[in-house]
Parts: sequence; C-alpha cells; structure tokens
Amino acid sequence: LTPDLPAERSGEDVDIILARLKNVKAFERFHPSLLQQICLCGFYECLEKGITLYRQGDIGTSWYAVLSGSLDVKVSETSSYQDAVTICSLGTGTAFGESILDNTPRHATIVTREFSELLRIEQREFRSLWEKYHHCMAGLLAPPYGVMESSLLLIVPSEKLLRAGKVLRNAILSRAPHMIRDRKYHLKTYRQCCVGTELVDWQMQQSSCVHSRVQAVGMWQVLLEEGVLNHVDHELSFQDKYLFYRFLDDEQEDAPLPSEEERKESQEELQDTLLLLSQIGPDAHMRMILKKHPSERTADDLEIIYEELLHIKALSHLSTTVKRELAGVLIFESHAKAGTVLFNQGEEGTSWYIILKGSVNVVIYGKGVVCTLHEGDDFGKLALVNDAPRAASIEDFNRILRDVEANTVRLKEHGLDVLVLEKSLSSSRTSIQGSSASHYKYKVMSGTPEKILEHLLEMMRLDSQFTESDSALDDFVLMHCVFLPNSQLCPVLLAHYHAQASQGSEQEKLDYTLNNKRRVIRLVMRWAAVHGDQLQQDEVSVAFLEEFFLAVSNDAKVLPTLRDQLIELERTHKILLRQFSMGDEKLQKRQPIKSNDEILFKVYCCDHTYTTIRVSVAASVREVIGAVADKLGSAEDLLLVNLSSAGEKSVFKPNDVSVFSTLSINGRLFACRRDQLDSLTPLPEQEGPSTGSLTTFELMSSKDVAYHMTSYDWELFHCVHELELIYHTFGRQCVKKTTVNLDLFLRRFNEIQFWVITEMCLCSQLSKRVQLLKKFIKIAAHCKEYRNLNAFFAVIMGLSNPAVSRLTQTWEVNIFAQFDPSRNHRAYRLTVAKLEPPIIPFMPLLIKDMTFTHEGNKTFIDNLVNFEKMRMIANTVKIVRYCRSQTFSPDSPLASKNHQDVWSYVRQLSVIDNQRTLTQLSHELEPRRS
Repeated sequence: LTPDLPAERSGEDVDIILARLKNVKAFERFHPSLLQQICLCGFYECLEKGITLYRQGDIGTSWYAVLSGSLDVKVSETSSYQDAVTICSLGTGTAFGESILDNTPRHATIVTREFSELLRIEQREFRSLWEKYHHCMAGLLAPPYGVMESSLLLIVPSEKLLRAGKVLRNAILSRAPHMIRDRKYHLKTYRQCCVGTELVDWQMQQSSCVHSRVQAVGMWQVLLEEGVLNHVDHELSFQDKYLFYRFLDDEQEDAPLPSEEERKESQEELQDTLLLLSQIGPDAHMRMILKKHPSERTADDLEIIYEELLHIKALSHLSTTVKRELAGVLIFESHAKAGTVLFNQGEEGTSWYIILKGSVNVVIYGKGVVCTLHEGDDFGKLALVNDAPRAASIEDFNRILRDVEANTVRLKEHGLDVLVLEKSLSSSRTSIQGSSASHYKYKVMSGTPEKILEHLLEMMRLDSQFTESDSALDDFVLMHCVFLPNSQLCPVLLAHYHAQASQGSEQEKLDYTLNNKRRVIRLVMRWAAVHGDQLQQDEVSVAFLEEFFLAVSNDAKVLPTLRDQLIELERTHKILLRQFSMGDEKLQKRQPIKSNDEILFKVYCCDHTYTTIRVSVAASVREVIGAVADKLGSAEDLLLVNLSSAGEKSVFKPNDVSVFSTLSINGRLFACRRDQLDSLTPLPEQEGPSTGSLTTFELMSSKDVAYHMTSYDWELFHCVHELELIYHTFGRQCVKKTTVNLDLFLRRFNEIQFWVITEMCLCSQLSKRVQLLKKFIKIAAHCKEYRNLNAFFAVIMGLSNPAVSRLTQTWEVNIFAQFDPSRNHRAYRLTVAKLEPPIIPFMPLLIKDMTFTHEGNKTFIDNLVNFEKMRMIANTVKIVRYCRSQTFSPDSPLASKNHQDVWSYVRQLSVIDNQRTLTQLSHELEPRRS
C-alpha cells in the first residue's frame, strides 16, 4: 500500500495487502472481488499524532478507512477553527469521507488522536467502486448513503413475550395451581396474585438453564417490562421478595383456566420459553439496576455493572478503580423512538453517554449526518479530562478522578517516577489492644520492572504459604516476559539474592540477609512452578537455576534456616532439569509440543510434487526455506506460502516462526519463486471430502461421540501452556516464542465447526438431514454436560453458519435464542461462573478478552510498565488455570462395541473448509427461492 503508483503493484503485493485488509473490521462484510479492487487502487497513509487530515468546509478528494489508531472529529459552529469542539472519535475499523460522492464540503475537521494508519481511496476510484458495489458498502457509510446497521442484540417481538407469559401462567396452573390465588395483606384482598419469591423458587426448579436467583429475577423482569406480568402497586422492578405480581391474563375478572390442549402446549413450550428468557434476562436485569438511584444499588448490583464496563471499548483506557467508581454513578436512559434528539448543537453538555444498544446519528445544522455511532461507542459535548471521558455528570467524574489521584502514591528517583501505587482501605481490620484500626493496602499501578519486583519482594509475607496477598507477585511471575525477559530477570534475581544490608546492628544485618534470601528462594520456586517445562527450552534459565541452586546449597551450610527451603528447591530442580524420556509414556498420553522438538512435514512445489523436511517446531521461515533448498538444490528467491483450500495465498515473512501450526485446517505449505506465485493452485486433497460420513456416523451414539470429543479436546487443552496465551496476545514475534499447542487447540475449534457444516451440506436426503441436525444438537447438549464449552460452541456455530442456517426445510425451529452472542456473551459468562472445574472453556472468547485488554491499554505509560494492564490479562489467564484445577475423568459411557471406531473418528475429522464450496453445496440442496 506504499504510495507508489498502484498500477505497479504485483500479484504478490495485492495478496499481501488482501491478507491484511481481511482482518480490518470495516471490511469484514465486503465481497472478495471488492477487496481485490481496493487492493489495486488504495493508498497507505501513516500519520503521527496531531496531524489535520482535512478541515471543515474543504471540498474532499479522498475516502478513508482506519487500519489502526484513532482520529478526533471536530466541529465548529463559526468558521473559525479555534472554536472547534471534539464531538466523537473514530477508531480502528471505522470509515469516513463519503461526502466525495456528491462533492459537498467536509462536515467536520479530522485530526489524528494518536499515531494512525489509514487506507485512502481517491475520489474517482471510490465513485466507480460505489457504482458497482454500493449494496455491500452501504453499511459502512452514514445516512443518506448508508443504511442503519442493525444491532447484534437479540430483539424479541412483543407477541413472543406475550406468548412466553401465557406459557408460564399455564405451566404454573398445571403444575402448582396454589401459586396463583387471592391473597390478603393488611386487611386488603389482592385477586389472583403470585409472590415474587415463589415465582423465583418455581423457575429455578423448572430448568437447568436457570443457575441463580439473580438470573431468575432478570427473566421475570423481562415480562414485567413488557407488561405481561404486573406488580400490583405498579412498581417497575421485579424483586425476589414477598411482593404481589399478577399475570396479564389474570387482570380480567374470572380469567379462564387453561384448556387441556393449552396445558399440553405449555408443557411442550416451557423449556424453549425459559431458554429464551434466560438469554434476554441479563439485559433486563442490567437495565433494572441502572434505573435504580445510585444510592440504592447493592454491592452485587455494582459488581454486575462493573463486569459490563470491562467490555465497553469507550472505557478500555480507564483504570479498574475508575471503572468501579463509575459503576456507582452511571444511569440508564432508553429512547425507543427513532429520531429522538438527546441534546442540541450549542447547548451546554452536562452528560456523557455510552451506547449499550442501537445507534446514534451525529447531525450538524446545514451539514447533515457527520457520522453514525454504534454499540460500545461514546459521545457527549464535554471536553475530555486527562484523556478520560466524563461520566454521569461533570461533578461525578471530577470527584472520581480527584479521589483516585489523592490515593496515588508516587515514588521518585532522580526526579522521575519509578513506582506508582494506589492506596485503598483494606477490608481486614485487626484489633490492637481491643481497639480496631483500619489498614491501608497498596496496589502497584505502574513502575519500572526492577522497582516493581523490588516492591513485591519487600511486601512478600514469609509467615504464610503463597496467598492472595501475593497475587500481584503471581501476576508478575506470569507476565514478566512482556517487560523483563528471562535474560534480564535472572541476573536481577541473583543480585537480590546476594544483596547485603548497608546499615543496622550485626543482628539486623543478618536478619535482613536471611529474610531477603528466603523471599528470593520462594519467588524462584513460584517462577519455576508457573513456567514449568518452558524453562528447559531456555539456556539462560537453565544456567541460572544451576547457579542459584549451588548458591542456596552453600548458604544452607551456614544458615540452617534455609535447609527446609533447600529441600523444596532440590525437588523443583530435579523435576525441571531431568530430560523427559520419550519412550512409552509418549504413547500413553499426549505430551505438550516443545519448541525444540523436531517434526517432519511436507512442503509442496508448484507442480504439486513435495519434499519432506525435518526441522524444529520453532524453526523460522528462513530455516524452513534453507531445508527445502538443500533438498531442491537451489534457494534462489524462494518464498514460503500458506495456500488455503479456497486458493488464498499468504506469504510468510523470513522471521516468522513455527508456521506449520498457523495453517488453516486444509491449508498447505508451498515453496516457490516470486514469479510462480500467481500459478499456485490448491492440491485436490485440499478440497476435502465429496461424500459425508453419515453411514459410519449414524451408528455412533451422540453421548459416545461427545465423550470422545471431550476426551481428545481435554488432551489438546491440557497441553496449552499458560504463557502461550500471553505470547499469542502480545504477538509471538515480540516475545520470540511459539504458541504451537494453543494454535492446535484453536484449530480444533474451527475443525469441529467445519465438520458440522460439511456433514450437513453433504447430506442430500432431507429426512436424513433432519436426523443429522437433531444428532448435532444432542452432541452439543452432551458436550455441555461434560463442561466442554469449546466443542459446544463449535457445534452451535457450525449449525448457525449461513450454509446451514439457510436450509429452511431442515429447520423446524430456531434453537439459537440461547446462544446469541450479544452483550458480549453475557449469558455464557454467567454459566461459566457457576461451573465447577474441570471445564474446557470457549477459548476464542478468552482470546478476544485478552486482545481487547491488550489493544485498549498501553503496555507502558510514561516509560513505566502499566502493571494494571498486566493484572487484567493475568486474571484472564487464571480463568484457564481454574478450568484445569481438576483433571477431566468423567464416567465413560458404556464401552460400546464400536468404541475404538468413535475414538479414531473424532480425532481425524475430514472437512471442507472453503466457505464458497459449502455455500454452493447448500444452494444445490435447497435452491434460493425467487
């Protein structure tokens, strides 16, 4: 995309640009041929912070899309630029500048807010693209050119909720008729009422999808908001208390009892109704909390709002303390009618808004719509304070920032900050001679790597096991590779171990030395436990452990207090430094793949011949090309290419490592010269199967399949090292580490997804296809029972792929209300929070959370490590640790006679991973209706 003439770009240039643009959110719905055209005519712009791209009133010449960074949209009510007010920001994935379509002046001034990368298309090219592809580009542009983007949220029609109310009322009258009756309270009779607590009790007994009373309250709140259930005193929030509620049908005198037919229908529909309500309940519960006056919110309410704030991009740069404070002051506003004006141009702004659902147009007098903001965006005519938006009201936000700053302790050396701590009141209160004294605790916010380590060692308690108070130390041990690699950490640890006190009595000096050594030994053992066999692959760490062990052994002869720790250290040392034998145990159980393991794999040439090479897992592309060249006898200008089954090519860079694990499911590695790139074609085997495996598959029980899938998935999941999640988040190139076990586990998710789509699209007989659909739904349900949420979601997402979901004859009902991804998978998060380990989590969501935290927060603030960010990422990694804290060993289903067949089948799924082919097959099964 360099600003050379686009006409000079080679086929390889276009492929490289295409691979990058496919990952840009703004282009995710673009047709491949449109993307190809953009690659041929787009320019790359890379701008520093504070650059004005164009001014309000200019006549435009180009259209832009944001590849990275962000830009401020500034509007002036006079012609003077000095009066311009920032009305919103455009982040990664947004596009702007469509006024070039009709030559109207620019509606706003656009200034880069930080270092930003843009894609620019000149007016003439943009107009011709618009004429040809405007139907799929419209979603990107603000009205009047574009169409309003519909929210991801599940919108449930009123009639569906009316029906839900009827089903629940009829089910109660069938199963527990005593719950709906006349009630007397304070000498007054309330006709045909239910009690809040009884409704919650009843709902929790009806379905396994209702995990907690809080969840049940949200489900009843949905019906209360819709007027299907009413509080007798017209209160607007449902409460789990002795309060009276009445179903809409019971509002009329002598409401009829359900007929036998209606009772039967309510029994059949009850589970689906509860699933639907459990999906939309969290939203209603959230609205209910935000409608309460801030002074009435409970600790649980604040926790629920805080959880929500963690996933809102407008807040990603604020510290967790500020987010917790915001939870107490945010309030809910609902504007159901399109066209409602929230505030007018020129009015003094008093509030700041975040969009939870829907979209908002930013309109300037006489200029029309400047841009459209969507879910997760924020707006408000307030100046930004300390680069952080004001919340709820100016006073609230100023108070929060003031309080946070007042509780910040800064340690300086040579006039510069080296450690920033946040002071908060400790919840534990200890009694001193009968009186209670409150204690402060200090949390590390940022600092230099060495100062953070020094502070955490000083704060380590020696009188207890590694406890919650040392969780910051645990976060340091987990995350240090990002800011203090082993090559720097090991010498620092040795220096700390050998440090001597410079003042004090002889006894004080001795105590200092001893405690200092004990702390470092403890930290090293924790470090070795967390990093495990990753340390064996690092020469620096192995040499350090040898030297450290020797130093402690020598000291223990003089300082008997160290002997207990020496025994523990010896045990750790032996486990870590013995070379694992690769004999029979390798066959018994899958072992994690190490970066220095050697593997054999095939690299293909243009003519589909191949050469087999042996290299280490972590081999760089340069080394792989070297090995191929040795076999081929020449390395002249060789490229290493990932060729997908759809024929998409991506060229690896010479420094890329362990590329074999990054291939798509049916992807293959090709080596070719630059001039041969265009002639590469996929191998016939990459197309995948031409017939489904139904004849074998239909003989296997759903439970057997789910069990063996879970067993295999657990093996893959168990091999993923915690650190691989960190390497993946920060980029393997940055930390120069491989993530091969994680890559294979993530690929398994795609494999299961495509297996479901492949089998459905290769099943030509309608009756068989309906049976197959039911079988997949059963497999998903059994995976959920086994707590294999990764496979559960993979099957569900396979069934919701357009190639399957469009098969309307196959589907009788839409079962996906419960799996809607809106509100950031809140229903899933609620489910997981209640599960006991072992759990195989929905890994793509954990990866998304970590990426969100990483991209929304700087790693360094004013040259200091942002330890708050490290803590947030470590918390997500600890979810994986929790999921694996128990070993997977459920009772195996009765070993059926084809047990071995099922075992082999689930480990070697044969799939088509080309979406075009699958869509084509789907249209052959059920042609599009005209």
